Amino acid sequence: MNDYMFPKKNELYKIGIEEVDASLPDLKNTDESKAVVIGNWLGVWIRESLKSGKISVNNILPSKAEFAYRLGVSIGTVQNALRYIEDLGYVESKQCIGTLVKDIDDSKTTLRKLTSKRDMAVDSIKRYILNDGFKAGSLLPSSRTISTIIGFSANTTRLALENLATFGIIKRDFKTPKDKGWIVITTDFEVEPQVASTKVETLVDMVVKDLENYISENLKTGDRMPAHSMLAKTLKASMKTVHDALKVLIDRGILLARRGRYGTTVIRMPNGEIPSMKPETSIFASAKDTAFYHYEKTQNYLKRMIATEYEVGDKLPSIQELSKKLDLSPNTIRKAFHNLAKEGYLVFSRGRYGGTFVIDIPEVESQTFKWLAVNPQYAKTYSQNESAN
Repeated sequence: MNDYMFPKKNELYKIGIEEVDASLPDLKNTDESKAVVIGNWLGVWIRESLKSGKISVNNILPSKAEFAYRLGVSIGTVQNALRYIEDLGYVESKQCIGTLVKDIDDSKTTLRKLTSKRDMAVDSIKRYILNDGFKAGSLLPSSRTISTIIGFSANTTRLALENLATFGIIKRDFKTPKDKGWIVITTDFEVEPQVASTKVETLVDMVVKDLENYISENLKTGDRMPAHSMLAKTLKASMKTVHDALKVLIDRGILLARRGRYGTTVIRMPNGEIPSMKPETSIFASAKDTAFYHYEKTQNYLKRMIATEYEVGDKLPSIQELSKKLDLSPNTIRKAFHNLAKEGYLVFSRGRYGGTFVIDIPEVESQTFKWLAVNPQYAKTYSQNESAN
């Protein structure tokens, strides 16, 4: 394994939101986006506070939620502002820890970082500008159109456009109020040579390789993988990154994920060894199916609850309230809500009087669910009966 810095959160000083005592930025009378204005405001405060000794390198900034409440903006806007000043070298984000103040004069990165999708989108937009013959002064399509052309999400594309504006390649056009558009300032920039066989390696790719090495050196077919938290500590990566890397190995048929006590098991070695599948494994529902079952069961419960206890226009309890009542994770409730919204039963509203509202009463009927786990003895009997037939 590479020797990456893995700082412990409890050993780092977190800056209180009350310590960010600079006058609040003017977010109304400006031609720039809120994220850029907030980013510039925060960058000035960091630079001056480092110079005066008020804060130090590797101090943790206040949370996005604290900044959002203080500034009266969304958490997404704050996140975009932090990414903006990360590009400028003021901070460095670290999953599971927070946003750390950097030494502005030190360009050396000490934390294991993900190759940003935004950076890939930046390169794709540059290539699009050059290949489609845009000139200085040309108006680019909307960010949504560009996102479709380059194959990145709308949010990633917006971040990439903000990044290009930071370096003076494009600027905002304010003719339309909602999606303001962008104007090309210059085409005098370089683009990395595109080689078909070259793939940009992300942190997930790196962790996938580390996991393959870990499996080859420590485990054998049939062994159960360690917990996500242990792998995250061993590989010096966040649990989310480890989770995404494990999904890659599951898709490649190296691991098998099963719910509950069964955990994630090695079913094929990375070097290509193909195991003889146990009968109970071969007829085990896939992790995707089991997850679907879990959400389907939850949303069917919510359907019955809506049909018997609520009317059109009523507001449902919050995700946190239902999570405690049903003893389920908030994420499970959230996904069930979104499924019901897609089916036309719920609608979401933001703001002080927002929430989740009933817009149609579902018809409740009994459901038949898939088998999720199979007793090995049953599997043996099942196989014998199949052979006899």
